[in-house]
Amino acid sequence: MEAKNYIFAFGDNYATVQQTQKYISMEHQKLVKTARLTGVWYLLLAISGVLGFLIFHPQIFVSNDPQKTLSNLSALESTARIRLLLELLIIASQALAAVWFYKLFKNLMSWAALAIFGWGLMNAAAIMVSAISMHTAIEIATAATPAAEEKVLIIQLLSGISANAWSVGGLFFGLWLIPMGYIVIQSKCMPAWLGWTLIIGAAGYILSTFISSLGFSHTYLGLLTVPATIGEFWMIGYLLIFGIRPVGVVQSE
Repeated sequence: MEAKNYIFAFGDNYATVQQTQKYISMEHQKLVKTARLTGVWYLLLAISGVLGFLIFHPQIFVSNDPQKTLSNLSALESTARIRLLLELLIIASQALAAVWFYKLFKNLMSWAALAIFGWGLMNAAAIMVSAISMHTAIEIATAATPAAEEKVLIIQLLSGISANAWSVGGLFFGLWLIPMGYIVIQSKCMPAWLGWTLIIGAAGYILSTFISSLGFSHTYLGLLTVPATIGEFWMIGYLLIFGIRPVGVVQSE
């Protein structure tokens, strides 16, 4: 037997080039399936986020107007519960996306995959606080007691908790994009510019969160999260259409 016919040798076990290529191909096909399922969870997160936070939320929760919010919760209970359902979908899809990103990237760069997993779950936990506040607000608004004046104060408190939970969640949503982009750049499993866009977007998310926490608000502040939005939808599209590139050298750090 000539050595050139074999690329792996473990004890007395040898694998031919053809066998190794077939094995690599099968493993890559598994990764592509994992990538596409990751893309499904990420897409569900994006859809539920857009519907819940941008479309249904303003119909119920009015910033700095707890009286109007209370009226909406009472008169539009079905819409409020749809908003709550979408919040639960955000939490579930965020958690599932975190798990599947870890499964997808763990053999490329284990520490970074674990960071994605951890920070993704932290974001889901932050949004759980918002969901609990929303559910409580609906129950308070539709209950016979307490009195209307007390309800307004409670709704104001719960609305503030929900809004601030999203603000804190934004910090972790920015953080999880950093290791995601780093893996893409270092492993070349996806386009490098996708990785850089995710990292730039992460910086924008984190900066936006800190600026908002300092009490600053401006119309242009939303522009800081635009790169992240571009990177996220690019990532979703790449996962669903292409999956993941074959990686010649796999690292585990």
